[in-house]
Amino acid sequence: MRNTTWKTAIALLEKCISVATVIAFGVLIVAVTIQVLGRTVLLDSPVWTEELTRFALLYLAAFGVGLSFKSGDLVNVDVVSESLPGRWPWLLRLLSAAATATLSAVLIVPAWKYTAIGQMQTSPALGWRMDFIHASVLVMLISLLLFSSLRCLAMLMGESDGQPAGARDGAP
Repeated sequence: MRNTTWKTAIALLEKCISVATVIAFGVLIVAVTIQVLGRTVLLDSPVWTEELTRFALLYLAAFGVGLSFKSGDLVNVDVVSESLPGRWPWLLRLLSAAATATLSAVLIVPAWKYTAIGQMQTSPALGWRMDFIHASVLVMLISLLLFSSLRCLAMLMGESDGQPAGARDGAP
């Protein structure tokens, strides 16, 4: 039961992050569409569309990076490691996930400080407080920390071989 609750919580979290990624992508599409239509049809594009596009792209990457880590869509150089004999590939996948989790954890405090700096700034076109925008870096690190830690735990508990979900599903 406990394992089922844990897996349900993780699945719900993944769903929420997926929804946030889709929302960021939707905002990006709308902003770019307004910008293109403004430049081609109206011959005048609203200034705020460029800024909103950048902000949406930041959050798209921030929310998407953890899911990409899970699915294996991030750059993964495994030509050498996967050709090694025995448990070496498994150990290197564990070391890689642990290194990603460690680096993400170490960078959270500096990212928090970076986010706090934005409290004193506003974006020029939209007038938004920049700490909300700088928080995208914090979101990215937390997402990477979460999904790399989950991979480490699953490997240590024997529930995963450490290969990304896409690699297990037969994806290229």
